Amino acid sequence: MKKWSVLLCLAFLWTTGYSKKKQEMVKDDRIWWCETAYKISYPVLDALSKGELKKRMPVEAANPEQRRNFAHLEAFGRLICGIAPWLELGPDDTPEGKMRGELLVLARKAVRNAVDPESPDYMNFTQPSQPLVDAAFLAQGLMRAPKQLWGSLDSGTRRMVVEALLKTRSIKPFQNNWLLFSGMVEAFFLWAGEPWDAMRLEYSLVRHEDWYKGDGVYGDGPDFHWDYYNSFVIQPMLMDIHAVMLDKEKCNEKTYNRILSRSVRYAQVLERFISPEGTFPAVGRSLCYRTGCMQTLSQMALMHCLPQGVTPAQVRCALTAVAKRMFSAQGTFDEEGWLKSGFAGYQPGVAEGYICTGSLYLCSVGFLHLGLSAGDEFWKAPATSWTARKAWGGEDFPIDHAH
Repeated sequence: MKKWSVLLCLAFLWTTGYSKKKQEMVKDDRIWWCETAYKISYPVLDALSKGELKKRMPVEAANPEQRRNFAHLEAFGRLICGIAPWLELGPDDTPEGKMRGELLVLARKAVRNAVDPESPDYMNFTQPSQPLVDAAFLAQGLMRAPKQLWGSLDSGTRRMVVEALLKTRSIKPFQNNWLLFSGMVEAFFLWAGEPWDAMRLEYSLVRHEDWYKGDGVYGDGPDFHWDYYNSFVIQPMLMDIHAVMLDKEKCNEKTYNRILSRSVRYAQVLERFISPEGTFPAVGRSLCYRTGCMQTLSQMALMHCLPQGVTPAQVRCALTAVAKRMFSAQGTFDEEGWLKSGFAGYQPGVAEGYICTGSLYLCSVGFLHLGLSAGDEFWKAPATSWTARKAWGGEDFPIDHAH
């Protein structure tokens, strides 16, 4: 009896300790994501809030003189697009809330400096075509933080934002994902109660409907490409544009739900891409956007629209495994904290000619799930295996079906 009592006690202590360890891991996951978001964000927002982004941000690129013309709008627009849902939670007295509060103060000043013609950091919204891309990301980011960012700006700053975005209408988008940049700017105007160009918006949607290839994937233009542009741009912008249109009664629920179902399916595929080791296929263009490859999965988690059979906890664990591998890799940041080119570490050969330091901040759109409160199931549920980990670990896992 004594032997069994000892064994039962040991088993109880082991399981209690294991349970406690799992809960600590859950807590540590959110802490890690918040600290990493702050680490990525602070150099950009601190410099821009002081009107010193153009002076302080390095511009690493194959053609730095050319990319310097729009690198700063790239960095700011893309960063805001990703961290906006987290900032929207607002400041509070927790360590995380204090981080958000600090970044919000900087971000509000940064918006002003980016769009004020009198600012040394006033950004290029017209020449030659790249500004359309990052103006759209900025607009999308402001829409993702309606209270803490857009709603907290004074009327003069809001007017300058609108005037800056209006300038992008002079840029003709290419016949591919770029159409959605025009569409997103017009969706912002619709959302903000400004005059909007229905033709520019609706044309981008009609074209992408034509380019839908099936099973949750759109072509980037008429052709299909093995890359992550469905996650970088296409699916998230289609979702956010249709959300505005539904709210403003410019589309119906059937249309919105059709777009949503495709994003859900694409998110399902992305989750299955993540290996037991926290890697995923390095295929296609723009791999320097790092965690941006997972934006659609992060967005579906934020919206509580994960695929059937995919739990929030498994997505948290899978995305955490990926992000830790990427951002802990040597050479990801320079000595001043700016991002450097690469997929997992410093890999300048991975950067296409259109990539520069500012481009890299699209990694932030893989952080959308930080917009879920700390009390959400996504963060609170115990750690668990994701699909590939189950599959390669000999566990039972759900079979896959085309959409």
